[in-house]
Amino acid sequence: MGKPSRLSGRRTARFAMHRNSPIAAASSPPDASDAGRRCLTALLVIAAVTFPSVVLYRSASPFVPRQPSVRWDPAPALVIPDIDKPIDSVDLDSEDVRLERVLKEAAMEDKTVILTTLNAAWASSGSIIDLFIESFRLGDGTRKLLNHLVIIALDRMAYMRCMFIHFHCFALITDGVDFSAEKRFMTAGYLNMMWRRIEFLGVVLEKGYNFIFSDADIMWFRDPSPQFYPDGDFQIACDHYTGDATDLENRPNGGFNYVKSNNRSIEFYKFWYSSREKHPGLHDQDVLNFIKYDPFLTEIGVRIRFLSTAYFGGICEPSKDLSKVCTMHANCCIGLGSKIHDLRIMLDDWRNYMSLPPNIKRFRLYSWRVPQNCSLAEI
Repeated sequence: MGKPSRLSGRRTARFAMHRNSPIAAASSPPDASDAGRRCLTALLVIAAVTFPSVVLYRSASPFVPRQPSVRWDPAPALVIPDIDKPIDSVDLDSEDVRLERVLKEAAMEDKTVILTTLNAAWASSGSIIDLFIESFRLGDGTRKLLNHLVIIALDRMAYMRCMFIHFHCFALITDGVDFSAEKRFMTAGYLNMMWRRIEFLGVVLEKGYNFIFSDADIMWFRDPSPQFYPDGDFQIACDHYTGDATDLENRPNGGFNYVKSNNRSIEFYKFWYSSREKHPGLHDQDVLNFIKYDPFLTEIGVRIRFLSTAYFGGICEPSKDLSKVCTMHANCCIGLGSKIHDLRIMLDDWRNYMSLPPNIKRFRLYSWRVPQNCSLAEI
C-alpha cells in the first residue's frame, strides 16, 4: 500500500485537531453533519444492493469476446508506364518476380489461372477486350471468373488500358518487337506474336500453374471447367470436331486451351516451341497439326484431348445448342472490324436467349445470327 503524501497527511491531522474548535463549530451547523451521514449511509445501502445484481447479470450474460481490430494491408502500388517510356524502364521488379506475383494473386485454389493476350489494336475502348470482359459479366455464372483472369499486355498501350479496366495485368516485354498494331493472319508480325505466346505459356507451366488460355475474341457464356476431361494434360478447342475427343484428325484451334502443369505438359510445350525451327513460316496451330503425330508425344506420355464444338464453338463451327454452349470464338474471320461486328451480334443473341422464359428455351428454337461480316473467303 502506497504511503500518503506529506501534504495530505498534514491536512488530515490539522482538520482532525481543529474539528471541535470554536471556528469549526461556527462554520458547520449541527444538522449538516447529520445530513451528510444520512446521505453516505443511503449511498452505501444502494451500492450494497446494486453491486451483487451487476455481478449476477454479468455472470449470466454470454461472454462475447472482443473482436481484434482488422489490419488492412495496403494494396500493391500499380506501376503505370509513362507514355514516353518503355514498360521495363519504370518497373524495377524483374519479369519473373512480376509474373509470379500476378499469377499468385489471380490463381484459383488449385493454382489455375485464366490468361489472355492483348495488344494495342484490340485494347481501345469499345474494341475486342471490352467485348471479352462484357461476356464474362453477361454469362451464366462467369462473372466471378474475372477474379482469376490475367491480361497479358504485349505493348505499352495495351498495358495502360489493362490497368484502367482490370486488376490483374502483366506486361510481357519483347525486346525489339512491336506488337501494338493489328496483326493480319499469317503475316510475320502475327507469327512472332503467336510464338511469343507459346513460349510464355510454357513458362507459366514451369512455375506450377495450370491455365485456361483464351483469345480475347472468344465470348465466355458459361464456366467451361465442367466440360474438361479429368485425364487430359493438354485440351484444345477445334475449328472442326470429328466427334471423338482423342481423334488426332480433329482440327485444333490454339485460341482456347486448358493445360495442367506437370512434367508431360512442360516437355510438350518445349517441344512445340522448338518445332517452329523445323517448320519455318508456320504459326503455332499449323505446327501443332504436324507434331501431334510425332512419336515424341507418345514417349513423354502427354495426353491430348480435343474439345467439342457443342460446348466450345466458333464461327467455323458454331455451337448449335445455346443451353450447352460455354464459349464462342470469332475464328474463321478476317479483319478487326468484322470480328467486332459479329462479336456484338453474339452478345446480343446471348442476351436475347437469356431473356426467354424457361419453357421457350427448352424447345431450342433460338440460334446464332452469325456469321454476318465474318467470312471464310480470305482464309
